[in-house]
Amino acid sequence: MEISEGESEYPIIISERVTLSGTLIPLVFNSDGTLRWIEGGHEKCLSLEKEVLGVSIEGSRIILKCAVKSSSSSSAGILCCSSTEGLARKSLVLEASSHDSLHLWFQKLREFLHSLGRPKRLFVLVNPYGGKKSASKVYVDTVQPLLEDAGIQFTVQETKYQLHAKELAYGLDLTKYDGVVCVSGDGVLVEVTNGLLQRDDWDAAIKMPIGVIPAGTGNGVAKSLLDSAGDPCSAFNATVAIIRGHKTSLDVATISQGKTRFFSVLMLAWGLVADIDIESEIWRWMGGARLDLYAVKRIFQLRKYNGRVHFIPASGSENYVEKISQKVESVQDLPFYSSNGKQTDADEKGYVGPNIDMENMCWRTIEGPFISVWIHNVPWGSEGAMPAPDAKFSDGCLDVILIKDCPKLSLLSLMTELSSGKFVKSPHVLYFKVKSFILEPGSRTNDSTKGGIIDCDGEVLARGNGTYKCDESSLMSYDNLQITIDQSLATLFCPPL
Repeated sequence: MEISEGESEYPIIISERVTLSGTLIPLVFNSDGTLRWIEGGHEKCLSLEKEVLGVSIEGSRIILKCAVKSSSSSSAGILCCSSTEGLARKSLVLEASSHDSLHLWFQKLREFLHSLGRPKRLFVLVNPYGGKKSASKVYVDTVQPLLEDAGIQFTVQETKYQLHAKELAYGLDLTKYDGVVCVSGDGVLVEVTNGLLQRDDWDAAIKMPIGVIPAGTGNGVAKSLLDSAGDPCSAFNATVAIIRGHKTSLDVATISQGKTRFFSVLMLAWGLVADIDIESEIWRWMGGARLDLYAVKRIFQLRKYNGRVHFIPASGSENYVEKISQKVESVQDLPFYSSNGKQTDADEKGYVGPNIDMENMCWRTIEGPFISVWIHNVPWGSEGAMPAPDAKFSDGCLDVILIKDCPKLSLLSLMTELSSGKFVKSPHVLYFKVKSFILEPGSRTNDSTKGGIIDCDGEVLARGNGTYKCDESSLMSYDNLQITIDQSLATLFCPPL
């Protein structure tokens, strides 16, 4: 609850002496959506937009359900129900002087909340298998109570198997909902995005706002969204952000291998990072700690991979990449070139990628071997790792982080700086932005019979020979793939940025 001095400059909608949580006070409702009153000689202010989730009427009382800083709980005599990460669910009880007055207050409060364009109907997906398998508890303990406070109608569906969320998004009746909410790690968000983009009406479907509640192992997208507003990465904060209804655009990357496509929102990794992310699944029961522990193991048993990367540098990166790469004289010198974005098959449906004239662009090449190739769409890869501190949600670029050579102890030190993003300033790290990218993966330098793992958004996109679970099928083969970016294609619920 904010405390401020002085009078509001905004016109008054209602002003009356009412009983607020048991205290008779003069209460003013201003057109900017603030409730103001004097208590203990101080003016107090409650913002409907920032702090009120919903309003209901029960008999002769109006109940305002709020999410406010818990440190203010005693300043206004509000009953505290529960709290997390500095925020608390509170209830204000308003009693007016008459029946007509009560209903006028209720009408005006509700009209203001409705004018904010908040979601009224949500489709909620809960992944009970992700991370420490805590998503169901997160939903019951945090998400559901807050949605009920806000008076939002919602349909809940637990995912039952891998790609179930994709199937549900593909068949979703868009007219029934104002958004889709993913209570999970990043995986369900990726599935929902792919399901929406594979629909015949993909151009309308992908405009459906998507909310992300951190309840998985990595939670990179949720962390990026909340951190951009200075908020802790918690289910409470993420749910409140969804209720408030603010939105931001998100770039979507199309990863192509022939006519096979995958749509990515988080990252693609090959080499060290991919090996850590995927091979550490044997310790999945440990939650996020598995990544840190397995990273130490993988660094001291370091692998390097042969290969090449080709890319179109983004505006502002040209001078930097000129020093670290070679110019591609002709597009014909690239391992392949696909006319991405052009419908070539009459039977092909759904989104096929951005229509970009890459043939007349200036391509650059960096030769391997590589320790790690990491391509990011948002700043955070997980709650504890910020590999791309300069990444933006909708700048139309991908951030590339390359490590070609680095002593093991220096590499270990770099990993400890992931949480701050400072590791990109190391002389061992190449960090720049691109508009398009081609990965040409190769074998391990010490064993030509073994390849690597290509990891996209936390799942295996392709597996080389001799890799972890290499006998399992994957969407793409361990071969060249092309990545293009479509600016501001998707929409996410977010805190005010």
